[in-house]
Amino acid sequence: MALMRWVFAAVLLTLAGSVVAAGIELREFDDPVMEQRYRDLTSSMRCPLCENQAIDDSDAPISGDMRERVYQLLQDGQSDIEIINHMVQRFGEYILYNPRLENRTYLLWGLPIGLVVLGMLVVVLMVRARRNASAKALSAEERARLDALINRERSS
Repeated sequence: MALMRWVFAAVLLTLAGSVVAAGIELREFDDPVMEQRYRDLTSSMRCPLCENQAIDDSDAPISGDMRERVYQLLQDGQSDIEIINHMVQRFGEYILYNPRLENRTYLLWGLPIGLVVLGMLVVVLMVRARRNASAKALSAEERARLDALINRERSS
């Protein structure tokens, strides 16, 4: 019985090792700069199938194809811009984590800046309003009412 457990455990470990090895892609780079470019490019592109996951750590088949295409284009001597343009042409703007600044993305890029400026304007206006409210002198009627309330409190 103990021998069967050992055999079963050995078979499971062998199968698990082969599954893990199947998911690892090995890329050969002669130049460490080229390898870093590959890592930067694959981490800056979003998997079209996965929800907000870069192609460098996605297990989706399309991400594997995209990584392979990036590798081939790097080996062909294309620049990073050319590779990104090729991938965008093929898969669309969605794959870019940082969309390009174009007519249709002005709102996307400008909205956060606009909201910060608007927030700062609101804070400045609130601070001014409070300063003006606290610095305002009481009218003669308000002063008389306040004195009456204070005198009534003292006499009670």
